[in-house]
Amino acid sequence: MIFKVFYQETSTETPVREKTHSLYIEANDEVEVRQNLKTEPFHIEHIDALSEKHLAYEERQPDFKLWKK
Repeated sequence: MIFKVFYQETSTETPVREKTHSLYIEANDEVEVRQNLKTEPFHIEHIDALSEKHLAYEERQPDFKLWKK
């Protein structure tokens, strides 16, 4: 399953909507997503599991790329 993760670049900053970034990651569930990203300096705001239709839409965007460590 593909998840879209909304995050701030550092865990020390207060979340600001205009500074929110996103990445796409493949995992079995949200727990696995968090485990895969736990060593990153991100402040994770929200994790969305993408439906087939939502994933198809996101894949058409020019910045779509699966995150790889």
